[in-house]
Order: sequence, then C-alpha cells, then structure tokens
Amino acid sequence: MMERFTAVILFFLLSCICRISAQTCEGSCGHKFESCSCRSTCTALKNCCTDYKEYCVEVLPYSGSILGGTDLIILEARFNKSSELLCRFKTNIDTAGYVDEGGRGHCISPLLYQTGWVSLHISSDNGTTFNRDGTWLSVHTGKLDAKFKAILVNSTRWQYYGTPGVGGPLEMTWNTSLVRAERVNVELWGYRETGKPYTNNWQGEWQYLYSLARNRPNNGSFSFLPKPAQNGFSSWEVGAVRVSPSNHSDGIWDVQAAWTEDHALAWHLEAKFRQNSTLWALEKCLAWDQLENQLPDFLSEIIDCPCTLAQARADTGRFHTDYGCDIEKGSVCTYHPGSVHCVRAIQASPKYAAGQQCCYDATGAQVLTGDSIGGSTPDRAHDWGSPPFLRPPRVPGQSHWVYDVLSFYYCCLWSDNCHYYFKHRPSSDCRRYRPPSSAVVFGDPHFITFDGVRYSFNGKGEYTLMSSAKTQLTIQGRTEAVNTEIKATKLTAVAMKEASSDVIEVRLVSGRYGLEVLQNQQTLSFAEQSWMDLHGVAVFSPTSTNVTVMFPSGAGVEVRLREETMTTTVLLPEEFTDSTLGLLGKINGDGEDDLALSNGAISNESALFTYDSEFLLNTYYYRPRHDHSFVPVFFVPENPDDPLANQTYEICTGEGAEECRYDILVGRSPRMGNATKLSFQSHVSLAQDLQQVISCGWLGPPNNGKKQGTRYLQGATVQLSCNDGFTMKGSAERKCLRSGRWSGNDTSCVVPSNIAGIVAGSVVGALALILIITMIVLQCKKPKRDVERLEAHETTTEHSNL
Repeated sequence: MMERFTAVILFFLLSCICRISAQTCEGSCGHKFESCSCRSTCTALKNCCTDYKEYCVEVLPYSGSILGGTDLIILEARFNKSSELLCRFKTNIDTAGYVDEGGRGHCISPLLYQTGWVSLHISSDNGTTFNRDGTWLSVHTGKLDAKFKAILVNSTRWQYYGTPGVGGPLEMTWNTSLVRAERVNVELWGYRETGKPYTNNWQGEWQYLYSLARNRPNNGSFSFLPKPAQNGFSSWEVGAVRVSPSNHSDGIWDVQAAWTEDHALAWHLEAKFRQNSTLWALEKCLAWDQLENQLPDFLSEIIDCPCTLAQARADTGRFHTDYGCDIEKGSVCTYHPGSVHCVRAIQASPKYAAGQQCCYDATGAQVLTGDSIGGSTPDRAHDWGSPPFLRPPRVPGQSHWVYDVLSFYYCCLWSDNCHYYFKHRPSSDCRRYRPPSSAVVFGDPHFITFDGVRYSFNGKGEYTLMSSAKTQLTIQGRTEAVNTEIKATKLTAVAMKEASSDVIEVRLVSGRYGLEVLQNQQTLSFAEQSWMDLHGVAVFSPTSTNVTVMFPSGAGVEVRLREETMTTTVLLPEEFTDSTLGLLGKINGDGEDDLALSNGAISNESALFTYDSEFLLNTYYYRPRHDHSFVPVFFVPENPDDPLANQTYEICTGEGAEECRYDILVGRSPRMGNATKLSFQSHVSLAQDLQQVISCGWLGPPNNGKKQGTRYLQGATVQLSCNDGFTMKGSAERKCLRSGRWSGNDTSCVVPSNIAGIVAGSVVGALALILIITMIVLQCKKPKRDVERLEAHETTTEHSNL
C-alpha cells in the first residue's frame, strides 16, 4: 500500500515539475520539447514526457459502429471517483463518460454520420477543460467485424417477411459483453432522409421508433413474432435493431449498445403489404420511378467497370471487393444472383457522390442488367459514403439504402418489375475502361518499370520510387543492407502521400514476421478492423503480410511480405501518363527514358519516413540519403563449387531466373531467391490480368426475338433469332470485332407479308376496273350515236321532201 502511495506522490511531483517547466503533454500531444516529446514516436525513442500516456491517450476498443454505443476504456490515464467525465468526439459531439471501480475512465461512442478516424477529447471536470486527447475509428456497419454487432439470424427472411410464404418468428443474437447489463431493452430505430435532394435542406436522420421488448434477461438472443407497426411507424422502411441496458429510458442516445446492420424493415410494414406485397411494392416502384425522372443524371460521371473479373481484382487502386458478394467468402450474392464476385469503385463520383458496382460470373465475364437481374448496377449514393460525409447522399450506408437498395426491393425482390429499376440503374459496360499501368520493386531489390524495363539497383539509402506533380503523389523507398557481411540490400520501408493526405508508411517489423503500418508516424492496428478510411487515403490490411493503400486519384500501392522481403507494386491510372519520375520510370510507353535521373532527391524536409530509433536516425536522418560508402556486388558470381549452386539451378528456372540467381548467390538465401521468383511471376500474372481487352458493348435481342450469348468481348459471337410468326431482317449471327464493333447488320424481326401478290392483285384489279368503266362508257355512247344518226336521216328526208 505504501509503495502505491509513494508512486502516486512521485507521479504528481513529476507532473508538477513538468508543468512548471512547460514540458507537459497536457494540451500538447504531437509536440516536441527540448528535453522530452509528446509525439507518438517518443515511446520507441524513449524520450516521452513523464505525463505522455496520461494526456495522449489510447482507447480500447479503438473502433466501433458508426451508429455509436461502443463502451471504450481510456487506457493508462487514471481518474478519481468524483471525476465527471465528458467525452467530445470531433469538435462538437459530447457524450457522458464514467469512472469504474478500478479508476479507469470510459467513454460511449456517439452516432456519427461519417466513417474514419475522428478526434477524441476528454474532460474530467464536466467540460470545463478538455486536456486529454486521442482518436476514435468510426466504421461502416457493413464493414464492421461481426463480433462487434448484433446478428440477424437469416437476414434474408427478415427482409422478405410478409411476402408469399415468408412468416413465423424472427431471431437475433449478440455477444453479451457488448452490453454489460443483466437486463436489456430491444428497440427498433429507423432512418430516413428529408428535404429536397441536392439542396441545403437535404438531411438524414436516425430516430427511435418503438421497443420490441423491455427488461429482458441479457442472454444473447431474442426472438419474436412480428406484427405490422402501429401509429404510422410502418412508413419507416429502413432501420436497425438496438440492444441496450434496461436501466435507461426508451430511445436514449449515447448508451452502451449492440446494433444490427441496417436492413429493409419488411417485417414491420403495414398490413396492406402482407395482404398483397406485390401490388404494394409495385406502387412504391412506380413512385420511385417518377422521383428518379426528376433527379439529375449521375451516370455520365461514374467510372466504367473493368471488363473481366481478373481486371476487377487486379485494379486495387480503384476497385475493392463488395462485402455483399465475395468469391473469397463463398459468393453469397443475395442481390446479384448468378454472380460470383462484385467490386465497388473505391471513390465516389466528384459531383453527385455516386458509386459504381461491377459483378462477374463464374467464367469471369461481367454480368449486365440487360441479361440478368444479378447484373452490375451503378448507385446514386455510394454505399461507403464519401467525404465530407454528414449529409445525403454522402452518409455511409444509409443514403445508399434510401436511393438504391429499397428501390431494388420495390421493383425486383418484392415484385417482378425490374425493368423500372434497370431503366435508372443500367449496367455500365467496359468500353471506356482503361486498365492501370503497373510497376514493382522486389527482392534484392529488383525493378520492373511502368514501361516494362527490368533492372536491379542495390544502393543503400532512401530514394524516390515514384513522384507525380500532377496529383502531388510521392512514393519513397528505403533500402537496408541484407546483413553486415553481404554486400546486397533489400527494401525495408515505403512511405507515401498524395497532396494533403495523411502520410502512410509500411515497413518491416524488426524481431518478428510482419508489416507495420503507420499513419503520420503513428502505428495503426488492424486487430479490430481490416479497412480504414483516413484523410485523403484508405488502407486495407486483411493480414499482417498484406497491405493495400488507395488514393483518390485511383493510384494504388500493394505491399506484400514474402520471406522477410517486401514486394511493392504501384498501380497508376492512365491519367498519370507522361507525369511520373523516379526509380519506377516514366509512363509513356517508351522504356528508353525510364532510367533518366529525376531531380527529386530526398532531403530531411521532403522525407516521409518515420525515424523512431537511434539506428534510423544515425543511418538515414543524420547522414546523406544515398550511402556512397556502400558498394554492392554488381554481378552474379559463377562458381560451380558454390554450395548453393545446385539449389540455385533447381529453384531459378523460367521467368525471373536471373533475379532469383542473384538473390541466392549474392544474397546467400535460397528462401529469398524463391520469394523473388514468386514475386516476379506474380507481377507477370498481374500484367496479363491488366491487359487491355476490346469490348463491343451490350447487344440486346431484337424486338419480337431472342438471343443466345452474353459475352461481348473481342471474338465473342451472339446468335439472334425471331419469335414464331416473325421474319428476320439483318444478321442472324454477329461477332465482336477488333475494332470494337459488331459484325453484320442490325437485326430486326418483322411480320411476314406477300408484297408481290398484293401488288399483282392490285394491278389486275385496277385493269379490270378500267375495262369495266370503258365498256360502260361505250355502251352509254352507242344509243346516243344511234339517235344522232336517226335525227340526221330524218333531216335529210325532210330536205328531200321540200
């Protein structure tokens, strides 16, 4: 007890000393003083101010649902039982915290209409001063790990409830640790958007609707028999269910809670829906159709889909797996039947914040809505939202539900009227798609430039791998000696940023096998979430050996760890043509200028790296960036007696053999050589996947006809035919040509007719009519002539008599 008391006294004494000398981290997180530091690097450098962890706080868990309700513990800092905690998220959202029996502070995360890291400021005097600083990660409900949310058992049943054949009890489950209470309430919350779209009064709102159960045991499950909602609540058609402690009043925000994913509230819709769901949905579909006719067209500004599944999965700078249809997770594609994998464009469109979704079948071909209900569809609101978030159509998840998903239920899932939906959400084919260029650094280290030039560069130091003034994208690489005895180097870190984005650094972890990711010199943990939306950049790391960095320009950087060496691949869209410099060359299709030196040498001012150890400071920061004293081995030694010669012969075959041999015989590591070979072959495969392909675009069946074939790339053929009773005009078979055009002539189906017979009959009829009329006229004129002759005869006779 005395030791603990002494430690507390010492802490407060040191704190007082720090404050007197103005070297305290209170209100100074991120700053560095003469004698100590409040930066995140201070722990590794062992120069933290004594109160660093007290005021520059970390929280656990560090992430949670965008809907709020996560109870997060403030690590390291200690509070009194009398402390009145107030937690301020961002700059203006306050939630009440509390101090537990162990003196640890807690905050409750609020509803945030945005994803990504937000600032967290903590007050222990009820808001008079906020002197502790940290961060919090807000996560899209669809991307949130299942362990952090309540689960709808058979979610499809929940969202089809009331349609023919779907009824009975519904069930949900949750981890009881998410709600630390003996008894809980189960509440329904709804989301809607009000105001005129694309105006300043367009707003989104979550609202408590009603409770499904109160004061129930917190046993981790709940089932009930749904009834149509009363009091007009059935007009709320999308929402989520929340489980929260029963000692709070209904509908109170900012309490510890477990949320389900947002979903279509079919199970609580009005009785009219259950009586005739098809008719009810059709009416909704028609109303949506009328609304869409009044909204601006967003289709022209969204990115085009990749032509093939291989392209879609390779273009990681611009497209990412759609969590609703993932081939790696069994291809459960509820909204895209017939597809095995879908991707979404990572960035929303610039003006309307629209999204693009691209889906593919088992053959790797794009599925189009002209052929299938499971086809690729654009979105008026990007599912993942987009900066600056907060308001429609940029609210992550929910705006997409309101404008793109509910309408799909109306027109396609609850009724059979998809033609209305696809009129406004037609698939974007790939005729405008251009794959990115790729370059790679791997092994000891070897380079393949954007224009395909292969070379090795074994310098030791920090270098510009690639830079572009066009988007202010810079990617830097650090190389270190393989060890003290071998005159060869390997890539150990890459750092990058674009314009004013966060700086992202990926580096080898000393002492263990894995990659470390840093954001602005602070280590990021991917233990809770694999995807992070950061400022001007996104990072995806599903494993400790796999990191992908994505920038708004569409540039992507993939870092993969193979046998303690980093393979770094850079993917750049065609907009970067003629604008790149650095060791990865200039994108222009001409390899002759790839090895030209750039004028962007790294200096202390331009370096993006983190120097958080004496080794890094002394090796790179305080010395010239290129170590001229390090002279590598330039040529592969040819020694048949080398003990590694046989392994080299066995491993280094086929493509990449040259680089493989160098890394084994110079780097003295068969494992490194094998990893180099795999990296080379992987890049060759990537380049093949990203080859430009020719598309002729969707070809529909003729009216009153049908077609066979749903492939529209070069060499594909489509067979066309007419329904019974119709005759074909044009081509019965059309082939996609290299020019991007379909062979043959446009095809149509017409009603058969005997034109020649009709014309002949008409001519004969006309002649017969003329003959009849002529005979009638002649018959009429004959009596007249007889009379005239008689009169003439009589006149002659009279004259004779005279």
